[in-house]
Amino acid sequence: MSKKEKEQKVSKSKQGFFHGIKMEMKKVKWPSFKEIVKYTIATIIVCLIVIAFFQILNILISLIKGVF
Repeated sequence: MSKKEKEQKVSKSKQGFFHGIKMEMKKVKWPSFKEIVKYTIATIIVCLIVIAFFQILNILISLIKGVF
């Protein structure tokens, strides 16, 4: 197999790869702006709850450690 034939084969495989990506991206159901905002707010709220939990836990451990 010559160098030119190898280059053509690689070029065709790249085209097939990118064509496959393009076809798969058409199948993706992208979220609406309203869904993005809803999920972002939910994520922030969950993060704040986790932060609060660990802060309270830290304070309780500090108080217990101070007693002993």
